[in-house]
Amino acid sequence: MPVTEAQKTAIEEIIGIIKNVNQPKKKRKLVDMFMDLVNREVWADYYQVIPEPRSINGITQKLHANKYKDPLVVYEDLQLVFLNALYYNEEGSQIAKDAATLKGVLETEWAQRSSVLPVPPGSLPSKSAQKTHEPAKTQAAPVASTSTAPPPPSTPVIRAPEPKLPYAPMTAVRTTSIPTPTSTMPVTPSRSRAARSPPKPEAATATIAPPTPITSTTAINTDTANANHVMKSPQRASSPDIDVDIGGTPEPESMGAGDEIARDEESDAVVQQLERGLPRWGGPGEDGWWTGSEGGSERWVEIVMAVKGHKDVIGNRIAQALEAVPEDAAIPYLSFSGSLSLKLIESRARSNGYTSSKEFDKDMERLFEKCRRWHEQGSEQYGRVLLLQRLYQAITSPHPPPGPPYASTTNFAGLRAGPGVARPLHSASDSDNKASGVTTFRVSTKDRTFVDELQYKGWNVRLADWLHLANPDDPARPIVAQVFKCWMSDEPAKKGQPHVTVAWYFRPEQTIHPAVRQFWEGEVFKTSHFADHPIEDLIEKIACQFTARHIRGRPRPPYWYLGWPLYVCDSRYNDRDRIFVKIKNWNSCVPEEVRKSTEFMPIYPFERMVHPRRFGSPFLMQGQGGKGGNVKGPGGIGEPVSEKVEGERGGERKRSKRAGPPSGTDISGPSKGLYVGVPGATTGYSTAGTSAAAAQYLQHTQQQQPAVTPQVARAQSSQPRQPQEDRSIVTAAGGMAILGSYATVDRLPAETAKHFDRDPETNEVLWFAAPPINIAHTPAPRYSLKYLHWLATKRKRESEDSNAMDVDEARDPSHMTKKRQIEPMRTMTETIGELLADFPMDEVRQP
Repeated sequence: MPVTEAQKTAIEEIIGIIKNVNQPKKKRKLVDMFMDLVNREVWADYYQVIPEPRSINGITQKLHANKYKDPLVVYEDLQLVFLNALYYNEEGSQIAKDAATLKGVLETEWAQRSSVLPVPPGSLPSKSAQKTHEPAKTQAAPVASTSTAPPPPSTPVIRAPEPKLPYAPMTAVRTTSIPTPTSTMPVTPSRSRAARSPPKPEAATATIAPPTPITSTTAINTDTANANHVMKSPQRASSPDIDVDIGGTPEPESMGAGDEIARDEESDAVVQQLERGLPRWGGPGEDGWWTGSEGGSERWVEIVMAVKGHKDVIGNRIAQALEAVPEDAAIPYLSFSGSLSLKLIESRARSNGYTSSKEFDKDMERLFEKCRRWHEQGSEQYGRVLLLQRLYQAITSPHPPPGPPYASTTNFAGLRAGPGVARPLHSASDSDNKASGVTTFRVSTKDRTFVDELQYKGWNVRLADWLHLANPDDPARPIVAQVFKCWMSDEPAKKGQPHVTVAWYFRPEQTIHPAVRQFWEGEVFKTSHFADHPIEDLIEKIACQFTARHIRGRPRPPYWYLGWPLYVCDSRYNDRDRIFVKIKNWNSCVPEEVRKSTEFMPIYPFERMVHPRRFGSPFLMQGQGGKGGNVKGPGGIGEPVSEKVEGERGGERKRSKRAGPPSGTDISGPSKGLYVGVPGATTGYSTAGTSAAAAQYLQHTQQQQPAVTPQVARAQSSQPRQPQEDRSIVTAAGGMAILGSYATVDRLPAETAKHFDRDPETNEVLWFAAPPINIAHTPAPRYSLKYLHWLATKRKRESEDSNAMDVDEARDPSHMTKKRQIEPMRTMTETIGELLADFPMDEVRQP
């Protein structure tokens, strides 16, 4: 029967109610994930698994166009929206919970309008994935069953649970402008290019293993063979309740890092389970774009050719980094969909394909975003992309540099020097014209008007935001910084130009650290450097979490989205003294205005704490061809002058190089003993770890001298170094030269290693040659009071008989014991009495 107006109105009311269902507390609309279809280009496997994809917007458009002839067909399509999500996504995930909730709302609201709408059938739609894949599940059920007899007709058939694909995308992805595939791994700066390739489903097995990309066809076939297994976290089947809000900055003590758990496959599964349901970035806003229209199409072509033809100092054309990215590359987490390349932008500019400079500006920034996600962060190609982005932003600024051709000694960055090279104002190196006076130790208020936020290239930059800024020394390593002030310049030469004052965070390669030190994945270090950057230095928004929050979850929007770089900070770094200080009070590291805010960087919590992976010094990491030390940086390998640990009350106290582990160091385990292993270059005490780490350190110390500054070298040469005993197992065995190929390195399983102590610097398992020395020892046996009384009586009797003459002349004189009589001690009264007796009082002469 056709859909009447009354039925159409009732259906529209139901859809309206579904759209207004909110998440408790946070008022997040659950339907947002189901409004549009999944991007076919990014998630082609979704359309192989789901036979009839549906979306709320698609159903609404058909309903308004009067394309439905039966109201039950509308009900079936609405039901398919949620059934598809329940089938494709893992049971217990957030999107599955939302789908189940909205499916219940649909059924309830439809039943309440039974006077207008027909009663829906009780069975599932024939077009649903549950019905389509039912034969495979039915075939797998007898395999898991031990009984061969069929169930009674009135008893429902209990089939094995359908395995869920571990790479479940969000069901509602806007294909018009925002493809939002789901991440299965945390996005960190050290991700490889292979890890950023479009994820594909894998077979769900009982053992959780690292993701292995395979084809969708293989995944579907293996689903049949493994239908009795469900991919889930080893802790619990459901995903974490992301309605629980952990907001505000961490408290100094109550949000400590706690005992560290080694990163393993189970931890990866916990992260994957959370990130499957995280919301996606909606893309940049509509403010802050370039609006200069002088020249029109000719000006746009001129800018494209300037970017395309830019060369480095040796004549290499660096735009090849942009041209190397395929035009139709499927890259997750982008803010747009469709084809895009530098060649395509040039073609549109020449053919007047842009109606305004804003449209041209958006396409250029999207191209840079695409290329940033394609190339590995820190690589040469990645650095070239950021250099060209900074060049483009300089050209389109109100005060462009002279050119073309364009040239700059700072890679077009707004500052003269970057982290590790820049020196603060009034520092000892004021004679250095390039590096001196770049940063300060406080936020200045002179010649500036502070504002709440700045708009630039669609970004809204506010107080406490984390940014990637152009690095004048190394474009491949953008500056990690946090905004402390947004302001407009009042200086006559820079009147009205927007700036941000930020606090710098150093990367490991920008610090001086010992060779045995290890770093967390994506770790950076808080410094006391504050710098004023022009807004044109902005590359992108990022996020940085302090330890207490990073191990507990991921930031909530708008502070972070999947695809944005994510860093972790655990310590401060003093580049003058080369001191690492473990942070205990995180509130002291953020702007004062947000220290007590309960809305600053809340998180979606994990099921349990998940610690990042640890890596060795970047100067010792193996590069291409098996060569180490490929990383360039202002930092290097060397010993710090001293180390500090942040005190209980926020202060700092020094400790000696030979003092052993600091009291504030987090070392898990019931006991701490002697550190036996590789001599620790940081503290002077020995640390123990795997043979691989020891061999790497010994090889480095033999082949490479510490990369220290001339000032440090002079200071070290003027003071004699105390020799340190190498007590490592490798040295005791004769060294790596003797061991050669006979040495075997085996890594302990995670379930075994977690029972042992770990070194506070390297996080390696400690092995001890003897029991710990700082544990309570069992007291030695003591004599009873009866025996002590008998012994005292015996000694008294022997003392009384010491004056008796020995008449046993036959005894050997060598065995004779002669007791020496001890004269009893005279009291003071007796001594004074004898003196007074020598001087009678009546003989004393009167004066």
